[in-house]
Amino acid sequence: MDARKTYEFWLTDGYFDEKTKEELRGIAGDEKEIQERFYRELEFGTGGLRGIIGAGTNRMNIYTVRKATQGLANYILKEDGADRGVAIAYDSRRMSPEFAAEAACCLAANGIRAYVFSSLRPTPMLSFALRELGCIAGIVVTASHNPAEYNGYKVYWEDGAQITYPKDQEIIQEVNAIAGFGEVKSMNQEEAMNQGLYQIIGREMDDKYVQALKGLVLRPQVIQEQASNLKIVYTPLHGTGNIPVRRVLEELGFAQVYVVPEQELPDGNFPTVPYPNPEDKKAFALALKLAEKEDADIVLATDPDADRLGVYAKDRATGEYVSFTGNMSGMIILEYILSQRKALGTLPENGAVVTTIVSGKMSREIAADYGMTLIETLTGFKYIGERIKYFEQGKKDHEFVFGYEESYGCLVGTHARDKDAVVAVMALCEAAAYYKSQGKTLCDRMKELFDRYGYFREELCTVTLKGQDGAKKIKEMMENVRNNVPKDIGGLNVLQFRDYQKDVLLDCVTGEKCSTGLLTSDVLYFELEGGAWCCVRPSGTEPKIKFYIGVRGQDEADAERQAQSLKSAVEQMAK
Repeated sequence: MDARKTYEFWLTDGYFDEKTKEELRGIAGDEKEIQERFYRELEFGTGGLRGIIGAGTNRMNIYTVRKATQGLANYILKEDGADRGVAIAYDSRRMSPEFAAEAACCLAANGIRAYVFSSLRPTPMLSFALRELGCIAGIVVTASHNPAEYNGYKVYWEDGAQITYPKDQEIIQEVNAIAGFGEVKSMNQEEAMNQGLYQIIGREMDDKYVQALKGLVLRPQVIQEQASNLKIVYTPLHGTGNIPVRRVLEELGFAQVYVVPEQELPDGNFPTVPYPNPEDKKAFALALKLAEKEDADIVLATDPDADRLGVYAKDRATGEYVSFTGNMSGMIILEYILSQRKALGTLPENGAVVTTIVSGKMSREIAADYGMTLIETLTGFKYIGERIKYFEQGKKDHEFVFGYEESYGCLVGTHARDKDAVVAVMALCEAAAYYKSQGKTLCDRMKELFDRYGYFREELCTVTLKGQDGAKKIKEMMENVRNNVPKDIGGLNVLQFRDYQKDVLLDCVTGEKCSTGLLTSDVLYFELEGGAWCCVRPSGTEPKIKFYIGVRGQDEADAERQAQSLKSAVEQMAK
């Protein structure tokens, strides 16, 4: 059925409600908009759904959510997991509560118990809760840091991590096997509650989660000594982090926490920021203004579902607030954990640090310095969570110590199996308190790490290409790079080329080929001379193609020069 015919079907069929039809009647004369909304079904990918909110097969709405949930329900029933149930959480975005309720009612209609949080919660709390409840799966309704017009739907499995191969493919097959909306089941929420198939997750889960986080503190006495001295500015960016972040900091004793009032309350329209992403410096405008007023030591921001943390720290030597990349904040936390656990005698001999192939390379040096094994995975924190499962199952003789990725996400502990900005806030504030007790700022400590391990610098270039034409262009760009492997990039020789889609690692010096050792994915990676590297991949959550680069300089100026040169060369590849 073509886009126009599908559009007419939605306008006339009795399955779709009047509100949906009214929205569609409003675009009756806009053939381009009809095409964009109906040229395909919103793809249920390896993590779930993500798209623009609205009526249509290529949009996030109650009908696409129901269909995805029916596919998940069919899979759970085949796995005999109905009795274990599914935990559901949602964030502050528009339609998040409604999508969560629709998913729960669909599960209930299939005889699967749904446990739904009473109100919005961070994504890592879903990961924690489903393990506490012994659920077979979990759902989070969120579009993370995407613009306000988006929402999404992520699926987790019993280990608390997002679904990975082969379960992701098996669930996708079940979703794609649903021929039409007539196969989708649902029931009234009140009826589901009366039958015990729709249950509310109460405050006791919050208590367990916060208690688990507080158990990860390494130097409680330092926090007690410095808690009244360390000034912290925090913004939840209208998302889910406000209550849990403030609670854990308060219970640990941090007395000077200033929350940005304009961004304190949940609001899916994100009225004070163009893009609710702590990676975006514009998102910090109000927080930095408050920080200047209060003379704060650190400035923190979490994204709408509170799994990413952005950081600024005051450089007391210059009086300026310095932005920390996700790699930089990750290294501060990593080195603090390793150094303190070593001093306390709790650092395991078989410890592992897990990161992704596009994350900064300083972690290799730090991990080696402390005798830890560094393991790299494909992009996506679900692969880091998967490694924790392997460790616990004895498939790898390692103990998880820390996981991080460049996109501002990390995990301390194993209470969750996804990145957790709440625990990241706690760990970073503990580290800041510790270094303050030594008369140092986080800027001071970061410079010490650069001096000790090397001046690593990373950059990310993105090209946004929306819609059907954009998706085609991104595919063409990837194929062009894949089929025309350069001998050098920015004057740096390519030493090794990895095509993860074809599972080929090419040694460009010897010509030898072997497997990449990871799952297949549409990712191209170039290892360059001098410790530099770059990587190209389409975003899995946004209409973008991403170009990552990394260098290692002799000093800050050298790293900056190398990074800008390589960035310019990579940007030419995007044209």
